[in-house]
This record gives sequence, structure tokens and C-alpha cells, in this order.
Amino acid sequence: MVPVIDNRAARAIFLDHHGLAEPPAGPGKGADLARTIARLGFVQLDSIDTVARAQHMILHARRPAYVQSALHRLHDRDRAVFEHWTHDASAIDMDVFPHWRLRFARSRDRLARRWTAVDRDGFPALCEDILRLIADDGPRSSAELGEGEARSKGGWWDWHPSKTALEYLWHTGELSVTRRDGFVKVYDLTENVIPPERLNARVPEAETVDRACRSALDRLGFATSGELAAFWDLVTPAEAKDWVTGARADGTVIDVDVAGHDGRLRRHVAPPELPDSPVPTVTPRLRILSPFDPVLRERDRAERLFGFRYRIEIFVPEAKRRYGYYVFPILEGDRLVGRIDAKRVDGRLHVRALWPERGVRWGAGRQARLEGALARTAKLANVTGVTFEGGWFRV
Repeated sequence: MVPVIDNRAARAIFLDHHGLAEPPAGPGKGADLARTIARLGFVQLDSIDTVARAQHMILHARRPAYVQSALHRLHDRDRAVFEHWTHDASAIDMDVFPHWRLRFARSRDRLARRWTAVDRDGFPALCEDILRLIADDGPRSSAELGEGEARSKGGWWDWHPSKTALEYLWHTGELSVTRRDGFVKVYDLTENVIPPERLNARVPEAETVDRACRSALDRLGFATSGELAAFWDLVTPAEAKDWVTGARADGTVIDVDVAGHDGRLRRHVAPPELPDSPVPTVTPRLRILSPFDPVLRERDRAERLFGFRYRIEIFVPEAKRRYGYYVFPILEGDRLVGRIDAKRVDGRLHVRALWPERGVRWGAGRQARLEGALARTAKLANVTGVTFEGGWFRV
């Protein structure tokens, strides 16, 4: 008989694997911050800065002492993480870099056909010129290249050819991001960015596929093969499916049925010990999360487990938005209890609206916990306090 994991246990397991079950604590810098990111695998980077960028809110939710400069030091100085593309731009645990060569190789095959079409004759020479320039004169951003170049029309994000070449060289591993100025990527030769022991390591493709699937399961607790493939976006769905078949055969994983918030069961795989392990205790702490927090990144999974439907509305016309431009989910204990619209205004954190989830009573105790969380978020955002707009409470 296939073991069943009930919904409350599933939520606790999922939160525990993402560092949100225990009370948030720790210095949030240096080695502690590196371990936090390694536990998550990577932290998504995002340019939207209404309160604080996604990467900072993700880390702050787990380490209240975290300050924004700590991630920059970890990347720019300590080289404990590198920046690349998972399903989106991310700061990735440096131990993963040798396995990222599979991504570089596959990107080279895919993008060589696609991106060189911008200028099939001149593109390889342009790439060589840029590599030579950076080798001779040091790191460059796209703003420092391509002066006077015609931009593409209707594609490539309106990039000029040099920007396209920089991105091609980054996606294929010839260049790496050495730092960001504001949110602008500054590129250098990969050999100048990645520590030698990681740069020079080589691993077989099969080992990378195995590592990607195992490490994804370690971070999810239980998963479908599709979720394993999507976690790093490093292996194909077919490779993840084959890995599950092999892992099931050799006893590395077993099948489990996981109950969603509505009681429906869905088949997953999990480590054999999971069904009999104690259910993690989840702290009752209330936290304001980034929309790109790992527990919400896979929207369908979050909706199945928590009954919380979240969609970004930044591209929805204001009059048609259900909530707001960039609304932050609220986690309390093992429940997503609401969402809040807030942004920095005139040196303060300005709250425009709060929407409790259906069935959530918003009493004085929960309000006090929210205000505590907002005060912590205001500190992260480097503002002096919190202001509530009249009529901010919504139902």
C-alpha cells in the first residue's frame, strides 16, 4: 500500500525543507548566509524594488539580522555563490558550478542556432572581440559596449548586438557576472570569477543528472518527476522521469500520496524514510514573503498544498487587478493567511491594503504579529517606520 502524507504534515515537511519551519535566527552573513543559500540551492534575483528586491526578502524571512549588503559580499568578494539562470536569474550555491557545465553546453547548442541569426556572419567575431576587450581592459557592462550599434527590432529585448553577445557568452559560460552595479550586470571572464577548485572540476553528464534530481528532492521533500526537472531547470523532464524510474527500482525513492488542501491525493516520490519520520514542528512566526520565495515559486504546488492562489499582476492594467501591482504573501505558522500591498514611500513603509484569506479571522493578536513583521521588513528596506493608508483593510 502506498503511504499517505496528510496535508498538515505535507505543509510542515515542505516548509521545513525550505527553512521556514524553525524560528528565524542567525547572523545572516558570511558562512551562515552561505549555508542558508546552500540549503535552498539558490535564491531568485528580481529587479522589482517596491519594498526590497526578492533575493533580500527571501533571505530576511529566514535570517532577520540579514542586511542587503551581505549577499553582495558573499557574491562579489567571497565567491560563495555565482549568478546564473535557473528558471530565472538566481544566486546559486558555488558548489553547484561544476554541474552547471551541462547547462553551458546545452545553451551553446541551442543558442548558437538562435542567437547567431541576429548577425550570422559577424556574431562569432563580435564575441571574440568582446572576450579580448574584457581580457585586456577588465569587466564591462552592456552599457559600456555597443555605442552607436543599431538595436534589433521587435525582439531580443531591444538589445544591441554587443548586449546579445554578452548574454550569449554568459549563458554559455565564457563570461560570468562579477558584480551588479545597481541591478546592472557587470561581466568578467569566468576564470576571473569562479574559484579554481570549482572552475577546473569536471563531472560526467550522468552524475550531473543524478545530482540535480537528488538535490531537488532533498529541497522539496517530496516531488513529481516534473517538479524535480523544474527545480534547477538543469535536466529535461524525460531525464527526471528516467531518474525516478531508476531510483524507484533501486530503493532510493518510494511512491507516496500527498494530500492537497482539499484532501485530494496526488502521487509523488520521496525518500523511503519520509513517511515514518516525525512531522517537523512549525514555528507560529508571522512573516511577509517575497512573491518569489521558494515556497511560492511553483505556483501550482503552493496552491495544491496551501490553497493559496497567487499571480503577479504587474502586467495587468490597474483597473483590472484583483489585488495590486506587487502584493506580498503572508505566512503564519504553516498557513498562508493573507496578502499585503506595501511599498516604500518618503522614507517609510506604506501599507495600502491587506487581504486576509477566506476563513482567516484577523483579530488583535494577529494584527500585532503583522505589525511586528512589518517593522522587521521596514528595517530590511532601510526605512524609518510603517504608515497605514486609510481603508487599508480589505475583505
